[in-house]
Amino acid sequence: MRKKIIAGNWKMNVLPSETATLVKEVAEATKACGNVEVVCCVPAIDVAAAIEAAKGTQVGIGAENAHWEAKGAFTGEISCPMLVDAGVKYVIIGHSERRQYFGETDETVNKRARAVIAAGMTAIVCVGETLEEREAGKLVEVIERQMNVGLKGVTAADCDKLVIAYEPVWAIGTGKTATPDQAQEVHALIRATLAKLVGAETADKVRIQYGGSMKPGNAAELLAKPDIDGGLIGGAALKAGDFAGIVAAGN
Repeated sequence: MRKKIIAGNWKMNVLPSETATLVKEVAEATKACGNVEVVCCVPAIDVAAAIEAAKGTQVGIGAENAHWEAKGAFTGEISCPMLVDAGVKYVIIGHSERRQYFGETDETVNKRARAVIAAGMTAIVCVGETLEEREAGKLVEVIERQMNVGLKGVTAADCDKLVIAYEPVWAIGTGKTATPDQAQEVHALIRATLAKLVGAETADKVRIQYGGSMKPGNAAELLAKPDIDGGLIGGAALKAGDFAGIVAAGN
């Protein structure tokens, strides 16, 4: 059995002065859900406050991005050693907003993911198609390309530190959600593609999250599907009660 993992992606929200309160609220609201791995991925400036607030709780703290170089002249970037030193355990890599707004490519996703894994953190690697790609019949092509290039060089041993997040780009922040059957279809494709890269036995152990407007009202139906192992949660992660409702559905 793959343990469900529910990770909040705070995006560019929550002030440092507000961080401890939200983390503590999440910890309190989810403390009875011991069968689910609970993560808050926060802006870099919130990391220190989040780590401190999460001490002694079941909540793991993640970052929203990381550079592939350990140090150097990369103004504005955050390195993996910096995140490890701060206490970060997870890093979101290749979110669709990074791809759309900041020039992230499959190749840079690969470099970032491998650096995160090499540093001992868990990489939450995002893949997913736009509405135009889906309607053009390119779903399989897009997912396979993102997986094959984004995970190039990732070994079976590395997969202990790998989570895949499927994000139908057309369902992020739009209120639209893939149906459970649509989501399951792509999750199964992701697992089959991963099996070609690292072997079926290893692929069967890797958790695949759904990341397209999961809410307390639809979480149980999505999480009941055989290849959906959790959620990468946006807006609902900013309200402890809503986030806890999703975690409870995974429990």
